[in-house]
Amino acid sequence: MILPTKHIRPDRALLAVGADVLGCLREPMTVSRLWDEIRTSRSDRAVSAPINYDWFVLALDLLFIVKAVQFDRGLVQKSAS
Repeated sequence: MILPTKHIRPDRALLAVGADVLGCLREPMTVSRLWDEIRTSRSDRAVSAPINYDWFVLALDLLFIVKAVQFDRGLVQKSAS
């Protein structure tokens, strides 16, 4: 689930989705705006499979757990370190 396996394609692994999230997070954003950005960016690429909201939230949780992002006053932003 976190890493690609025989049953999970590399573009659907949570690390890949998390990398997409970090790539779209150029400035602090609300979760809904970030979700829209991710859907748009993944639909523009032919190799990336669309993901559902649950998978997006799991990737966001993973990024929060490893302290790659933080949530402050309703906005998600990259962590300073």
